[in-house]
Amino acid sequence: MKLTQRYKKKTPNFFRKLRNIGIALATAGGVIIAAPIAMPAIVVTIATYLTVAGTVATAVSQAVVSDTKTDPETTTNDNK
Repeated sequence: MKLTQRYKKKTPNFFRKLRNIGIALATAGGVIIAAPIAMPAIVVTIATYLTVAGTVATAVSQAVVSDTKTDPETTTNDNK
């Protein structure tokens, strides 16, 4: 399965929720990092980890597809 085909298929509910949580984490981390006020180094470090974790969770969750055999491109013909 090509990457473009994988991204066009339906994502299961659990991974859609995980993707949305990842987007929220990445956004929150980005907002904290870009804040115009001085923050303690630990807060910026945690925000950096939140951004990375959210980005990875979003990318991985988006790549997961339902395992259905109805797509003729992914179905194999075992009756040869």
